[in-house]
Amino acid sequence: MNAQFKKGVLELIVLAAVEQKDMYGYELVAEVSKVVNVKEGTIYPILKRLTNEHYFETYLRESEGPPRKYYHLTAAGILHLRELEKEWEEFSRNVNKFLKER
Repeated sequence: MNAQFKKGVLELIVLAAVEQKDMYGYELVAEVSKVVNVKEGTIYPILKRLTNEHYFETYLRESEGPPRKYYHLTAAGILHLRELEKEWEEFSRNVNKFLKER
């Protein structure tokens, strides 16, 4: 996949994945990788930024090893996700329309 395409859609995919259920980082990498091939080093900076922007809140949950940091979508995160979904729908509709009409 084109790297620029991937870069532009990763935030939307990350937010949408966490909307389904709270996830820890590695689990989220695996979920996002079902859509686009990504590495941990790509997802963690996005998680940090979205947390700093108050779209996620985090909490620790015990596991068999060290506690895992889980990400939870905030009310602001849900609003941001809805806006990104609208933008994506409009963008993809316009691109598809252009490609079909040429």
